[in-house]
Amino acid sequence: MLSRTADHLYWMARYTERAENLARMLEVNYRMSLLPQGPEIVEQGWVATLTIIGLMDAFKQRYGAVTPANAIAFLVFDRDNPMSIYSCVRAARENARAVRGTLTSEIWESVNATWLEIRVAGMRPSSEAEVGNFFEWVKHRSHLIRGVIQGTMLRDEAWHFTWLGTYLERSDSTARILDVKYHLLLPRGEKAGGAADYYQWSALLNSVSAFEVYRRVYRDLITPRRVAELLVLRSDMPRSLHRCVEQLYTHLIAVRNGQSAETERRAGELHASLRFGRIEDIFELGLHEYLVQFMGRTRDLGERVSRDFLVSAAD
Repeated sequence: MLSRTADHLYWMARYTERAENLARMLEVNYRMSLLPQGPEIVEQGWVATLTIIGLMDAFKQRYGAVTPANAIAFLVFDRDNPMSIYSCVRAARENARAVRGTLTSEIWESVNATWLEIRVAGMRPSSEAEVGNFFEWVKHRSHLIRGVIQGTMLRDEAWHFTWLGTYLERSDSTARILDVKYHLLLPRGEKAGGAADYYQWSALLNSVSAFEVYRRVYRDLITPRRVAELLVLRSDMPRSLHRCVEQLYTHLIAVRNGQSAETERRAGELHASLRFGRIEDIFELGLHEYLVQFMGRTRDLGERVSRDFLVSAAD
């Protein structure tokens, strides 16, 4: 496969997944901001979200005060923010357009329709209900695109590169969502693993479609340690770090070439650490520290995938 084609497929998938995961992250933070609490706590939540995404400085240059309205405007519809949901959907569509001959007509129509719909002025959320509906719409469109990819695409290298991008992006996003809530939004002075508000943990689980899964697996009260175990170590949880890295490694092996041996080794090493890891060891290190290390390793894998297979490492 031409590296340019692989590059476009990989980034089409990454941007589609990124838009969905950003919607998930914003949804959980938006729900938490509606709880009865002081304005400084609300601001802390949005500062945490902007910081973990790496956009705090860019936000301050454009908007100044950190408010829910400003944060949502910046992260949802700001055309000059390359990480906004709007920009991610646009980038996914541009990458898909570049390889229309490789995609099935159903995939192209799904991606293109998503872009056309998000451009409609009436979709800009203006009320609390519309904000929630918009985040649900973003998730639904991402689910639709992935379903069409799964149901219509030939299982060749193009398919593997598409899922390689999907799972690499999802692993990073799940780690960020967990880190925002678990470390940065814990009340000051509270140790990691301490008691936390039930609604907040429920919102976190809902943000990664894991609330019902948690109930089925643990059948007990929601505790921070079990939430972390579910989202980090369980391979049967679709959005867990373990599951994402397992799939990432599988698709990486399927497209291996003469220079990807070290990338495969690092991906396999990360997979083994998750497969045989224990939540007690992770908490001993510190969950925040563990997640920072994990995000560094997935960033390294992304850079290596770009060097080994793709046109460039441009993000």
